[in-house]
Amino acid sequence: MKKTLLAEFTAREGAEDEVARLIRDYARTVREEEGNLAFDVYTKASAPRAYWIFEVYQDEDAFQAHLKAPYGGPFNAALTPLIEEDASVLTFLDPVT
Repeated sequence: MKKTLLAEFTAREGAEDEVARLIRDYARTVREEEGNLAFDVYTKASAPRAYWIFEVYQDEDAFQAHLKAPYGGPFNAALTPLIEEDASVLTFLDPVT
């Protein structure tokens, strides 16, 4: 079964350009993962510092491989001081059947 989630965070004022650069680079890398089916980055039209990342992985194993990837830790370490939240807020999604 696919693993689908929405990751949300808000760039701090003044950090918008750095956050945009980080997430663009990270998205390119994640999209190359074997089990990644989608890693789509959005900002909220009414609040452009608010980011929503829609992620889909082939299955739980692919998601776990993503979490263990060597570039995830450095990305999160660089992102954390630039966002308002303590970390990305993750919402796991299930399809309506």
